[in-house]
Amino acid sequence: MVLLFASCTKPVNEYNLVPYPSSLEEKEGTFEINNTTKVLFNGSENTQFVAQFFADFISPASVYKLEVEKTESTELTKGAITFIEDKQIKGAEGSYQLSITPNGVLVKANNPVGLFYGFQTIRQLLPASIESKELSKVSWLLPATEINDTPRFSYRGLHLDVGRHFYPVDFIKKFIDLLALHKMNVFHWHLTEDQGWRLEIKKYPKLTEVAAYRDETRVGHGGSRPEEYDGKRYGGFYTQEEAREVVKYAAERHITVIPEIELPGHAQAALAAYPELGCTGGPYEVAKTWGVFKEVYCAGNEKTFEFLENVLLEVMDIFPSEYIHIGGDECPKARWNECPKCKARMKKEHCEDSHELQSYFISRAEKFLNSHGRQIIGWDEILEGGLAPNATVMSWRGIKGGVEAARQKHNVIMTPNSHVYLDYYQNTPASEPLAIGGFLPISKVYSYNPIPESLSAEEANYIIGVQGNIWTEYMPTSEHVEYMAYPRACAIAEMGWLDYSQRNFDQFSNRLQKHFERLDALNVNYFNKVLSPIASVDKVEFVEPTTLELQNIAIGTEIYYTIDGSKPNQNSSVYVGPITLSEEGIVKAVTINETGETSEVLEIPVVRLQYIEGKAAKGDNKGLSCKMATGKFKSCADVLKADGKNLTVADVLIPEEAPFDHFGLVLEGMVTITEEGLYQFSLGSDDGSQFYMNNELVIDNDGFHGMAYKKANLALKTGTYPVKIVYFEATGGENLKLHVITPDGEKVSSFTEYLSH
Repeated sequence: MVLLFASCTKPVNEYNLVPYPSSLEEKEGTFEINNTTKVLFNGSENTQFVAQFFADFISPASVYKLEVEKTESTELTKGAITFIEDKQIKGAEGSYQLSITPNGVLVKANNPVGLFYGFQTIRQLLPASIESKELSKVSWLLPATEINDTPRFSYRGLHLDVGRHFYPVDFIKKFIDLLALHKMNVFHWHLTEDQGWRLEIKKYPKLTEVAAYRDETRVGHGGSRPEEYDGKRYGGFYTQEEAREVVKYAAERHITVIPEIELPGHAQAALAAYPELGCTGGPYEVAKTWGVFKEVYCAGNEKTFEFLENVLLEVMDIFPSEYIHIGGDECPKARWNECPKCKARMKKEHCEDSHELQSYFISRAEKFLNSHGRQIIGWDEILEGGLAPNATVMSWRGIKGGVEAARQKHNVIMTPNSHVYLDYYQNTPASEPLAIGGFLPISKVYSYNPIPESLSAEEANYIIGVQGNIWTEYMPTSEHVEYMAYPRACAIAEMGWLDYSQRNFDQFSNRLQKHFERLDALNVNYFNKVLSPIASVDKVEFVEPTTLELQNIAIGTEIYYTIDGSKPNQNSSVYVGPITLSEEGIVKAVTINETGETSEVLEIPVVRLQYIEGKAAKGDNKGLSCKMATGKFKSCADVLKADGKNLTVADVLIPEEAPFDHFGLVLEGMVTITEEGLYQFSLGSDDGSQFYMNNELVIDNDGFHGMAYKKANLALKTGTYPVKIVYFEATGGENLKLHVITPDGEKVSSFTEYLSH
């Protein structure tokens, strides 16, 4: 009876699509591709191209030579897969209708882009072995369905930086193929950097003779000391013929290649080739390490604009995209503030400061590109000093720049580093290849809503898309790029395609597990480890009973935990909600998938804090006293011993008198606590910093590093406490921040009313 029942049960169709369609109706039955199947088309030559593209794709693994024929029919044809260009189909570019029945398959769209996306959906519904291009003895069955699909955003992109590390054309094409598979339509090609210029410009041969190569490359993390280098010359560039080949290859897959030519900053490689374009005249060298450099194009030199316009003329000749990306980010103004030519330019153009000079620079580049029928995109720093009239903004420093630009009625592409920077770690750093820092699991990527809640419905219309960014300081190989990009790029693809209200991470995770088979067949070196649970704290410190929340960021797993210090397993407690804690100890937790694969153990110590009391009285003066010392400091201890200038600051901040780099600060005074309870102090700096309270070191954030935060919890009684903040800046950007979360959960970043000295 069991056998009889099993033989009568119809297989359940699966629809493991990434991104998932905006509307999909499940049906019973399947359509089989066999040696009698035909591929038909009705429409333009571009429609025929899609039909032939599909037939050529199917044939190698299936061994069926699918014939492509023109048809006059506008309906489903029995035994055929039919592509029809129908101007009556509604929807944005990329919209399509797909009908799969046991009798045949019909794809309709109002343009070839939609037909191509219909093909990608059919492709993903076929067994993954279709990707291998080798004979596979499986049944080529398509599950029956009715799909009406349309993309949420018109811009769905992925960025690749080839300036820090260079990748061959074959990999660039593979990168584009993966974009096409996931219905992404923009490849943002970051071609120039301080560390290398990667595009041949025939009028300026030194850009490829000199600027495309650096003498050696930094070893280890950019923030580590002492600095080490590999002693190996490194570089490469794309010829104009290779770049045109990439553009054509992408266009055949309905992907626009947007080139990025950085200006006015990130220009040190170009200056190494043509030093007369810098404020000092050089000499310059192609950068060997990572970071932000003060050598930028001279804004007061007409030869700078002549050079950039000539470069952009050749760029426009290669790249037919409406948009040209001009960077505009991370441009230090120190050289401009010292340069006689730049000062003269500011006076002539009535610029109040160097930020307005940058706006002049960007606007001038925009006017030139506009005069040739092109538009500019820039990173959100182009807002500084006033936004160029027709510019599109990429909001990367969170969402603030995007909100501001949308309210000014400029188009915006959301690409915040908090959610779509794929150079961040996706697992614990100790278990992963070196990365720039941060932690961005796929669950956080997927959670992002590109439409800020603070925008009105009208303002939200200016958010035209999303983009993931791959910065490659620590990605020397193509395989490493893939490892960092996938599967997080799959989440970005679905973010760009589906409305936020339609997205569900658990369902996405289930589909992704099947999608991994396709990435395997495509030989993609993707990340697929069982991730440990995460918590918002690395230690629980309490004065009253509290709770600990865990988050599962692993695909297809459950969390198991213990609170007695033992190692958890499948017999331990299953996490279903916040864990109540009232005693000291240690929480241990793991995630385990269906096959029993177990993550690393997450360990969270649990500590009861004792209240401390203030040891000072309020000072007579507001703010903090400040000692500012100059010098090449290596630690906070060096700053404490140094002599310096005496100042007063109103808050925990770097005084305006501070130089660009090589200085240290000692801020001292008292802070008054008006509410008893548990406080969390968070000290961030680039480079080192320390925080003392009651003459005790409570946060040690010392050393050479980029912007990094460290935290401490303190149980404080009401009263006045002596405080001291020590800070030093070496190179690479100055920053000092103190945040406090009060017992009632309020985040405080300004302390002027509580400080005295």
